[in-house]
Amino acid sequence: MTVKVVENPKELEDAYTIRKTVFVDEQNVPLDEEIDQFEKDATHFVMYHEGIPVGAGRFRNVEGFGKVERICVLKEARNIGAGKAIMETIESHARDKDFQKLKLNAQTQAIPFYEKLGYEVVSEEFMDAGIPHKTMVKNL
Repeated sequence: MTVKVVENPKELEDAYTIRKTVFVDEQNVPLDEEIDQFEKDATHFVMYHEGIPVGAGRFRNVEGFGKVERICVLKEARNIGAGKAIMETIESHARDKDFQKLKLNAQTQAIPFYEKLGYEVVSEEFMDAGIPHKTMVKNL
């Protein structure tokens, strides 16, 4: 498995394809909410396994926080460490950019995954795209 910063239109399309499969097709998030106005401001990440795109995520600077967003892995690549690898790559990128704190909005079903990576819940539950979420933070 290889996680990399998106560097060209093909890699960006690969990341979008993964996001559409997971969020739009599986979770019924409207496409116009999934691909949003922040795409051009974000650093995008894509994961390849044997040359095939299987995961994605993005990172933005939001009010001094490193904001981790759109973390997703195709069904066939779950439970093999793909999500953790994406998160570790994004966290390394954040450290390289001198961020001290990361924030993300986790789907409530994914909170145990993020807790294992050192994130802590800091908000009440809220709805985003019809899915319950909580905000989590981590000090780097």
